[in-house]
Amino acid sequence: VQLQASGGGLVQAGGSLRLSCAASGRTSVMGWFRQAPGKQREWVAGISSSAIRKYEESVQGRFTISRSNDKNTVYLQMNSLKPDDTAVYYCRVALRGVALRDSPYWGQGTQVNVSS
Repeated sequence: VQLQASGGGLVQAGGSLRLSCAASGRTSVMGWFRQAPGKQREWVAGISSSAIRKYEESVQGRFTISRSNDKNTVYLQMNSLKPDDTAVYYCRVALRGVALRDSPYWGQGTQVNVSS
């Protein structure tokens, strides 16, 4: 599975960005991770094939994950952005029967910079 992520950029605190990640084929669970400078990569949000959503606590209420099964694409709408959200954001997808945490399929990463 090939993944192509897009949508990162520079935004002021309080602003919004929308990330997209298109997969080359059908997938099961789709999600987003991020890695800030000097920190380990962390899970941000995930969405199942039946659109059940889960979020990391710090983004709950500000970020919304969604997907288009027709387009094999996952989105991350990020609102009320904070400087702490600055990171490289990676999409990750899993095939049916595989947990997202065990999947080898990662996007190339897209940089999000939030200025104060």
